[in-house]
Amino acid sequence: MRPRARELGIELGAMKTGRLNALTDVEGVGVGHSTLIEGDSVRTGVTAIVPHQGNLIEDKVTAAVDLFNAYGKSTGLPQIIYEGTLETPIMLTETLNTWRVADAIVDYHRDRLGLQPRSLNVVVGETNGGYLTDNLGRHIGVEQVFEALDIARSPAGRGKVQEGNVGGGTPMTGYGFKGGIGTSSRVCDGFTVGALVQLNCGSKEDLTIAGVPVGKEVKLPKNPEASPGNSIMMIVATDLAVESRQLWKIAKRAALGLARTGTFGGNGSGDFTIAFTTGKKPHEGRGDDFLSPVYKATVEATEEAVVNALFAAETMKGYQGHVRHALPLEQVRDIYQKYGRPLA
Repeated sequence: MRPRARELGIELGAMKTGRLNALTDVEGVGVGHSTLIEGDSVRTGVTAIVPHQGNLIEDKVTAAVDLFNAYGKSTGLPQIIYEGTLETPIMLTETLNTWRVADAIVDYHRDRLGLQPRSLNVVVGETNGGYLTDNLGRHIGVEQVFEALDIARSPAGRGKVQEGNVGGGTPMTGYGFKGGIGTSSRVCDGFTVGALVQLNCGSKEDLTIAGVPVGKEVKLPKNPEASPGNSIMMIVATDLAVESRQLWKIAKRAALGLARTGTFGGNGSGDFTIAFTTGKKPHEGRGDDFLSPVYKATVEATEEAVVNALFAAETMKGYQGHVRHALPLEQVRDIYQKYGRPLA
């Protein structure tokens, strides 16, 4: 297993992390993955995020959406923007599986939860992993969606979060290297902020880690080819009791954390943030001044989640023989030494 950023000695930001340094440090939040790898050309999956273990239709959570660059095909976001609530789990998958995942969520509510909603605002986010997987095959269905949700709703889903080549992140590319799922968290003044990303954006030469131009310095067997997709899904969770308007302001800061790693949000990049709160921690103070440390926590957690995705992901060969190389961590050590910042 490859080390996370902090295990290599890279500490991003000044705030403390939660116990797991993951989205699941927000109490009640669960994460589950289903990964599908078959033959030479299927490298896909789905990731489920649940704000709590109960009935979200009856016990909705406050939510918000920020569309930094909305080149994508997510479902369910307009109702969150308009109503300010989330009533289903958040699902992340590979691009053309979006609607199959949304359909399977309806089945899950009926078959697993015994519910028969007459309407359901299913929330699915996607990034395009078509460089490493046959996305036109649309291989994700009920079996994978049920597996991811069952894990997210179990005690295991509220623990350590798998990163890298798992779930919806299985075929993804990050900064020309192998990308995928990454997560991190911050705690401050009695509240917690967690971030989880499905990383599939950025160019190699732009990758920056804690101010060091890693992408420009790393040597690969050959320069990475361009991917058909260039996007990122960012999920932000907190336990602080805030309104949807305030949560939207928090969600906007995720893009700042992403920017610290070097991307500029290209025209064809779908850069989406979905934020929600479990609302368990009250706040004091008038106006929105109390949000400033929450903003900082969001920026730091998102930045580290992106880096953790790169650190965890392993080299993968897939569709049409395409290869995405893992970020070579020994080179990262040497690069930090070159820039006068030796790692432990």
